[in-house]
Amino acid sequence: MKYSAIDSALFIENRKRFAASLKPNSIALFVSNDILPTNADGAMGFVQNSDLFYLTGVDQEETILLIYPDAKTGSHKEVLFVRETSELIATWEGAKLNQAEATKVSGIKTVLWANGFDAFLKSLIFQAEHVYLNSNEHTRRYIETETAEMRFNKNIMAKFPLHKYERSAPIMHSLRAIKSGYEVELIQQACNITEKGFRRLLGFVKPGVMEYQIEAELIHEFVRNRSRGFAYGPIIASGASACVLHYIENNKECKSGDVILLDVAAEYGNYASDMTRCLPVNGKFTPRQRQVYDAVLRVMKAATAMLTVGNVIPEYQKAVGLLMEKELVDLGLLTMDDIKNQKPEWPAYKKYFMHGTSHFLGLDVHDVGDFNRKIEAGMIFTCEPGIYIPQENLGIRLENNILVTAKGPQDLMKNIPLEADEIEALMAK
Repeated sequence: MKYSAIDSALFIENRKRFAASLKPNSIALFVSNDILPTNADGAMGFVQNSDLFYLTGVDQEETILLIYPDAKTGSHKEVLFVRETSELIATWEGAKLNQAEATKVSGIKTVLWANGFDAFLKSLIFQAEHVYLNSNEHTRRYIETETAEMRFNKNIMAKFPLHKYERSAPIMHSLRAIKSGYEVELIQQACNITEKGFRRLLGFVKPGVMEYQIEAELIHEFVRNRSRGFAYGPIIASGASACVLHYIENNKECKSGDVILLDVAAEYGNYASDMTRCLPVNGKFTPRQRQVYDAVLRVMKAATAMLTVGNVIPEYQKAVGLLMEKELVDLGLLTMDDIKNQKPEWPAYKKYFMHGTSHFLGLDVHDVGDFNRKIEAGMIFTCEPGIYIPQENLGIRLENNILVTAKGPQDLMKNIPLEADEIEALMAK
């Protein structure tokens, strides 16, 4: 890991909140992600299971967490299993956590080697009535590969078929939606690193630069500031490519007169940030580009103001849609007849603004949470309206990360240049 050590108090409190949500006499189990293979003897970089990290802070493979609040023996209420390390592993792979280090990271006093998990679980599980297993329950999840979590759950249920099985995911979704002060600090750090990357680009972007060269500037700045890198696949889309919502090729030349849509952000300590900005390649927006840019910015500011305690995302999205509808009429992209004849399930504005305005942000860029739950203090959302006009080779999206507080929305990216005049001035320096 590149990030500075995180106070174990975060994970201790997270486990306390999780344990309080379990049914009486329940064991809950969580397992780390795989290191996924590529080809030959190659492997992808390790990314920890978000729920396991949330509860332990452990950032390595072959890790298992057992929580049993009603265990008869106090040392069995929380047990962490980590990969047994050795001098050989340290030589070939780098040192893994020993038991004392795992305790320091997680705050869990009972730490055992992972190769002893099966025997330990068998000695304990027959005392419990319920077993909570975790799973990646996300509406946008499309996974065909069997994950470590899937294999683990299948194995547990096959060995102990008569227990009552419960889902941890609904509890985790509820807990993770509300960020603690520690988590806000980590996400703010990710936003601060993102700001450094973006400011680096303001003096770099010019006609003739390649999209992948911009990507290289960002990864350099992110990693040198203790980030693992991008929080998600970077979108560096110039000209017409900006109208492709998930453009990731990043292989075209940036030409004078075009606008680059940059949906790029850093992670820090496994927590994501999520930013979108638009830059004129030659440093100056055309009057039409500026007109569209300012329209999106007005919607963004108004939408941000609506991310308040008590609101709900479906109603919020409808309100943002009405704001965007007006802007599109003013831009000459929609007519009142278009609006009059629109289908309720697909409003006319979606021709030019077809995605949602906000999503949860946290350990995952599209973080877990219930969109029908009333917005509460401590939630963090993106705010990212956009207008996409393929016939004009122009796509404008602007995005910041917003913390909901009792006093109103707090913009975690308020220091990242956003106004068109400021961007043009900084690019001109």
